[in-house]
Amino acid sequence: MARTLLKAPKTQRSSQKKPIPKELIYEMVAGNPIYYRDYKQVLLKKKSAEEIMGSSFLQSQLVALLVGMLFSKLDLGRYVLTTNEGGFIYAPKSWRVLDIAVFEKSRVKKELFSKKYVKTAPKIVIEVDTKAELKASGDILSYVTEKTDDLLDAGVEKVIWILTESENVLIAEPGKQWIMAKWSDTIPVLEEVTLNLEQLVQTLA
Repeated sequence: MARTLLKAPKTQRSSQKKPIPKELIYEMVAGNPIYYRDYKQVLLKKKSAEEIMGSSFLQSQLVALLVGMLFSKLDLGRYVLTTNEGGFIYAPKSWRVLDIAVFEKSRVKKELFSKKYVKTAPKIVIEVDTKAELKASGDILSYVTEKTDDLLDAGVEKVIWILTESENVLIAEPGKQWIMAKWSDTIPVLEEVTLNLEQLVQTLA
């Protein structure tokens, strides 16, 4: 797929240009920051940093349900499951945050107790929407495409995007045609583990 290098959003010029605080950076691509959505509202003191970094209630519930499902079905002697937007360094001056990631324990063993971002590529990544400012990349589709390409190129075997607005699921694997599924479809995640968002969401009612 064609790639577009992300660039930092331009800020208004002034005689005393203030740097954007590092805590407002969501991800980094080749030294170019991707900021949190609505980061300018923080600069204008209309919102706090905590307000723009938080997840929606539905997003939080979906992540919790997915993590619970994976913990109950995965062989935890073989796999390591992470959440809470763990950082993944995939190239120099480049890192992405991951909503949910499944690692092979044998490959990530040396980093199990690391207090830094992981450098070993996870086997599976599951993303639920994004908190990124999308103007730099154009739109949600461009951002999803760029991030997915980065993860697959880094060695991730499968990336699953859960999009709450359209209620679609994007499944991407290296060397294969990407698939756009519906929430009602049953999606293979790993070995015998499958995911059906419609059934999962019904447990919230």
